[in-house]
Amino acid sequence: MRLSALLPLLTAVPLVAFPATATAAPGCFDPAAALTVEEHRLTAALPAGGPAVGPELVRLAGFDPLVAEVKHDLCGARTPRRAARVVRQAGERLWRTAVDRAQGRRPDLGTLDRFDDRPLYWARLQLSSAIRQWRPPFALPDRAALLKAFDRGSRGLDDVRFPPGHPRRVMVSGFDPFQLDGSGVRISNPAGASALQLDGRVLDTPSGPAVVQAVNFPVVWGYFDEGIVEAAYGEALRDRGRRPDVIMTISQGRPGRFDIERWAGAWRGGFPDNNNASVTGGVPPAAGWPQPDVQFIETTLPYTRMLSVTGAYPVNFNQAFCVWPDSAQPGVGTPVCRSDAPAPGEIAASGGGGNYLSNESMYRSNRLRLGLGLNSLPGGHLHTPVLGQPTAPEALTDTDFETRRQAIAAEVVSLVTAAAAGDRAPAAPPRAADSPRAAMDSLPGTILPG
Repeated sequence: MRLSALLPLLTAVPLVAFPATATAAPGCFDPAAALTVEEHRLTAALPAGGPAVGPELVRLAGFDPLVAEVKHDLCGARTPRRAARVVRQAGERLWRTAVDRAQGRRPDLGTLDRFDDRPLYWARLQLSSAIRQWRPPFALPDRAALLKAFDRGSRGLDDVRFPPGHPRRVMVSGFDPFQLDGSGVRISNPAGASALQLDGRVLDTPSGPAVVQAVNFPVVWGYFDEGIVEAAYGEALRDRGRRPDVIMTISQGRPGRFDIERWAGAWRGGFPDNNNASVTGGVPPAAGWPQPDVQFIETTLPYTRMLSVTGAYPVNFNQAFCVWPDSAQPGVGTPVCRSDAPAPGEIAASGGGGNYLSNESMYRSNRLRLGLGLNSLPGGHLHTPVLGQPTAPEALTDTDFETRRQAIAAEVVSLVTAAAAGDRAPAAPPRAADSPRAAMDSLPGTILPG
């Protein structure tokens, strides 16, 4: 299924004139062409020194020949049509290679733990920077279209194809790594790693087999402004013959536990994204999709069944949310956080999943679900435990780091399996595990005044 509704996302990404990282075919790439903040991090090394972290992770995963081959093919393109084909196939091939490696079908690729999501992220940036700095031997009509086509394919957005007649269908989304400045350049996102483990898998549930399709979202406000969430989930939900029976956005959340979020809120708190851009205010609509004007959306995931899942980490049903003290002045004052239910007219300051892009992924996907009239279709958000970083400050990985990521991903698979079984959410939710304000303050990326 082609997600043709995806808008030209990369035209909204801020560019900065940093040195190039693409080096293949001298004369083919322009080192003066501006890169994004994310792409500039390809040169970032650890404080202790050593190679640049991103390219080294690509090499350790065995992705560097793929990157070199795509650069070579791009430099050999002599027509716009050929260039479009090269970048489209490159994105799809990168995603499929990452999924195959993650699920154990490519043991020939590198020595890095196969559950590691970081090589996909950094290889994508290597190739997007190459496309951005490529000097074609002809007048290039639309470089942004090439970047969009590559990015879409490399996130699995062109790979969402549910087979006809399958009894159960589930669509999930993960996220790229984030908070990558300084020593954070080593960060992995267990939600992205889980998406790679789930894409295309058939899960054995009490209600029968369920097939899963997965995508990975960027941690960039601009992509969300341009409708990447609606494009991904919308095309799937509009396909009546192969519509998913469950939708679930997944992101990294609080330390030491999983959280099934009860509420999504229509507010952006302004935490900087991967391009160091901040946005504060209400969540805007995405053009071209039916979307109700609501402040909060409640999960319809079968959380009682999901709470029965056992694994390395406890599973919590988080009922917290926050509202602005004066509904006539959103953004002013100290938010009031509760765990009952929002009242009519209250203005969201935070959903249970905070006010960063994880909350927004739940809000946008489920606002779309409601706009399409799918009120009873199970949908919601799962926050994974925080993964952390390798113990030694100079290490790119270690056994404990890999074990934690594998345990989180395995439990995500179990939780998605439970959600796919088909139970509806019960009317009476269980009691909250901690105070509403504490639940928000422990969530990375959430900003609440006061």
